[in-house]
Amino acid sequence: MSERFVVIPVGRPAAETNNKVTTDTSPGGQRWAGNGNNSVTVAQETPETSVPILEYSREPNKYGDGNPKESIPFINNSDLDGGNLYDGKNMALFEEEMDSNPMVSSLLNKLANYTNLTQGVVEHEEAENDEGAKKKKVKSPQMGTFIGVYLPCLQNILGVILFLRFTWIVGTAGILESFAIVFMCCSCTMLTAISMSAIATNGVVPAGGSYYMISRSLGPEFGGAVGLCFYLGTTFAGSMYILGTIEILLTYIVPNAAIFKGENGGETEAMLNNMRVYGTCCIILMALVVYVGVKYVNKLALVFLACVVLSIFAIYAGVIKSAFDPPDFPICLLGNRTLLSRNYDVCAKIVIEANETVTTKLWSLFCDSPFLNASCNEYFEMNNVTEIQGIPGLASGVITDNLWSDYGLQGMLVEKKGQPSISAPDSKFTSPYVSNDIATFFTLLVGIYFPSVTGIMAGSNRSGDLKDAQKSIPVGTIMAIATTSFIYMSCVVLFGACIEGVVLRDKFGEAVSGNLVIGILSWPSPWVIVIGSLFSTCGAGLQSLTGAPRLLQAIARDGIVPFLQVFGHGKANGEPTWALLLTAGICEIGILIASLDSVAPILSMFFLMCYMFVNLACAVQTLLCTPNWRPRFKFYHWTLSFLGMSLCLALMFICSWYYALVAMLIAGCIYKYIEYRGAEKEWGDGIRGLSLNAARYALIRLEEAPPHTKNWRPQLMVLLNLDSEQNVKHAGLLSFTTQLKAGKGLTIVGSVIEGTYMAKRPEAKQSEQNVKSAMAAEKTKGFCHVVVSSNLRDGVSHLIQSAGLGGMKHNTVLMAWPNLWKEQEDPISWRNFIETVRETTAAHQALLVAKNIDSFPSNQERFSNGTIDVWWIVHDGGLLMLLPFLLQQHKVWRKCKMRIFTVAQLDDNSIQMKKDLQMFLYHLRLNAEVEVVEMHESDISAFTYEKTLVMEQRSQMLKQMQLSRTEREREIQSITDWSRSSIRRKNHSIQPSDGQDETVIQLADKEAQLIHDRNTASHAAISEKVDAVPDRVHMTWTKEKYIAERNRNREPAGMGVKDLFNMKPEWESLNQSNVRRMHTAVKLNEVVVNKSQDAHLVLLNMPGPPKNKCGDENYMEFLEVLTEGLNRVLLVRGGGREVITIYS
Repeated sequence: MSERFVVIPVGRPAAETNNKVTTDTSPGGQRWAGNGNNSVTVAQETPETSVPILEYSREPNKYGDGNPKESIPFINNSDLDGGNLYDGKNMALFEEEMDSNPMVSSLLNKLANYTNLTQGVVEHEEAENDEGAKKKKVKSPQMGTFIGVYLPCLQNILGVILFLRFTWIVGTAGILESFAIVFMCCSCTMLTAISMSAIATNGVVPAGGSYYMISRSLGPEFGGAVGLCFYLGTTFAGSMYILGTIEILLTYIVPNAAIFKGENGGETEAMLNNMRVYGTCCIILMALVVYVGVKYVNKLALVFLACVVLSIFAIYAGVIKSAFDPPDFPICLLGNRTLLSRNYDVCAKIVIEANETVTTKLWSLFCDSPFLNASCNEYFEMNNVTEIQGIPGLASGVITDNLWSDYGLQGMLVEKKGQPSISAPDSKFTSPYVSNDIATFFTLLVGIYFPSVTGIMAGSNRSGDLKDAQKSIPVGTIMAIATTSFIYMSCVVLFGACIEGVVLRDKFGEAVSGNLVIGILSWPSPWVIVIGSLFSTCGAGLQSLTGAPRLLQAIARDGIVPFLQVFGHGKANGEPTWALLLTAGICEIGILIASLDSVAPILSMFFLMCYMFVNLACAVQTLLCTPNWRPRFKFYHWTLSFLGMSLCLALMFICSWYYALVAMLIAGCIYKYIEYRGAEKEWGDGIRGLSLNAARYALIRLEEAPPHTKNWRPQLMVLLNLDSEQNVKHAGLLSFTTQLKAGKGLTIVGSVIEGTYMAKRPEAKQSEQNVKSAMAAEKTKGFCHVVVSSNLRDGVSHLIQSAGLGGMKHNTVLMAWPNLWKEQEDPISWRNFIETVRETTAAHQALLVAKNIDSFPSNQERFSNGTIDVWWIVHDGGLLMLLPFLLQQHKVWRKCKMRIFTVAQLDDNSIQMKKDLQMFLYHLRLNAEVEVVEMHESDISAFTYEKTLVMEQRSQMLKQMQLSRTEREREIQSITDWSRSSIRRKNHSIQPSDGQDETVIQLADKEAQLIHDRNTASHAAISEKVDAVPDRVHMTWTKEKYIAERNRNREPAGMGVKDLFNMKPEWESLNQSNVRRMHTAVKLNEVVVNKSQDAHLVLLNMPGPPKNKCGDENYMEFLEVLTEGLNRVLLVRGGGREVITIYS
């Protein structure tokens, strides 16, 4: 209100004040306050000495907004409320529940910064752990998409397989089948990345990567099983990288460092032994580096990444150069067979030296003597020696020779297609040729290649370090997969178009002087690739030994696998020492296998199983449509997730069916172990959501523990009223239920019939049929429950307590506002309403009260625009945020925008509150306009006092049921006349200076008339009831009161008011708690009507009923004033638990 009133005592002139702001408390109890010419004098005196009247004050308030400020002695006097913990007046209606439902303004900053959420976050922050209580404050994350997600994914995807095996895969499988392998594996990771992006953007994902996402989506059993599989995959990946490092070192850099030397065909076994020895030394060294200085590993990550990127550029540069200047790397063929380059110096049988024919070193390999008449191998004698270029170049047309596959058994010779050759017995001369070290086939190549596309979780693993994880993870991961897929697919074609087929199939480069095949293509030197791949594989191994122990530590700290809990401990700084030891031990198993080609399919199994369950988690969450499933990443669909899951499963069996079965057996054993021994966590998993729709087993399981915040949705108990014909009174409740639920979850429609079951059984059956018909008409899917009880109160209580079965119980009660509560003769209706509010609170159930339910839209209506306004005053679980989102899923409300208003008090920073609220909504994945309404601490207006006085007068009248109708009307009339006279006296004493003051007085006069009309109407029925039994009337007026009332119009105005106050409570004697609550209702109603009068629906926090039942009728008046002037209102009262969370 722009015009303010203050109270001054009659008989004390305002001129007594001075020009200073003074406050004095005299022995007589007076208080004086002044401020120059605008000062007012206030006093606290007994009714016999003075009567407070209204006087207008033009003093600006202390907030500097130019609005006049009220000065009320009763409220501003700190002595009256000195013992209260809550001193404010604007939110007094909610003060009794401030300990459990804090003000939004005090909570927003913590909500926006992921702290102080009462449930749904404890398990994410691990606050229950002793270590978690003393966490150091970390710097705010600043990594963007490029540095935080794209480059780490690029580094993890491009690795050892690309450098050591990709050319061999292209040569063996051919361009077409190699392209199919790459496309299939890249499609698998792309579909998994889409599912992962949906999960990762469905809330804040702390560090933990895929294990965290799967466990929180599918439950502890699946999470533990797949988490351990992912850990094993990461550990074996470390083995593969270390083996790759040793292979590069011993084959291409320092071959003379080999400890074991192979002779007479024992080179392969000797190489494996060398790998075991050097690999063991390497893993010990790397484990020590990780143990001592993990921070240096992280700092060197960019160096390792630079080596990878530089190597990729060198490959493309070499491809371009080969188009016009191919490198000179000749290879020697005997017939169509490729010869080992180390066994000859010249690619010829004989050479001419000093006009003499001399045999070469190659001759000695196939003949028993260096002379021309020696006995030689038959194949050697019948076929010519040919030298061809190993890198003919991009324009050579060799691509046509490399289109098709060339699989073979172990020991099969590498032969050039189309080269002339005469078959002949080989005798014992097989060692000079390049041959297959293992049998090759399509499925084997898939298993060997797949690890080269893993590493897509690198971004989600770093979610805690990202500035905006919900934006960076999808964009960075998908872009990295797209980039690497392009690199792999282009390399398939380019390698096939530039390199000779026999060189491609030469796994270790034995035909090209022991060079790395991909290195001889690169520019400017093969050493660029060799050194780059060495650093790349070494860095990747260090990263695996860094990440795997932390993953095991996270699983151990979750406590889902009891025997692993020892690995949750570590050094004082949190480094997982014991987990590192176990990781190094498992890694040593892979080292002892020694063959990179044998280790790769093992880790492919574990990664494929992990990716399969990521897709399953996304598909389950999407199909369940849980309220918490609101990913910011919108480009997903359950069919894509299902396709990705199917592709992962297919690839597992394609790679190795027996490895796939073993991996599933391991995961199954872990699952059953966790189920029986360790599944004590409740993370709101999707399997629990599926259980809601299952039968007895699911009901039993649901009863084991309350649902998690992420699974929470309003399971409704709809309380319907029936008319005398047993028909539904407010069918709009059923329509609203349909719009809110959309067929999801549990709906129980309940009603109560008064009487005994034996007498009312037919009516109960008929009522149930009528309710079911109404539910069918409104398309409400649920159950009907009609109860016969001796009275309505007990019947509603029974429904609230006992409806539902096992875990399928309601958690929310929906009912209509009793619109005629003032007009009904019997107060039982509104008393039942208040008792229902109390019982839902005691049962920790949420309560929705729809006011003006008959004006709510039907299911056939459509809002083409408009808003749903949420007035978030106190935080009681977040139900106010969830309900508009659920309504927007229905076609009636789909095009309505959501607006959220919250109230800022004097000490609040409204700008910061708005930023915090916007951040909180961003993390909740809710799209809504935000507005912070400032409600400064203003004094209580005269209108509020008038409203409170009339309310208490009415309450007193309801208790005096013995008064006759005539005397009751006279009493009501006297209240109304006093209201008018007091305002008019104020008008005469102020002499308004402008038209605005007169307008305010006219409005106040109209309000007094409205009070009179409303009270007269609300008591008409009661008056008639009293008149019907005049013999029970007990007069409560004394003779003195009767004489004073008779002479009221004859005496001066001041005397009349004095007599009236002798008969009725004065403002000073009003219940100050009621005054403050009425002030809250009036002020809130003003701002809500101002902002949301045109909204299609207004959602508002519902204050709790008074703890003292004597003020129940006042509580109804407070709610009536709070919602006055609004068309559709939904009063919301939380159930005492969090129902919405920012976490995934």
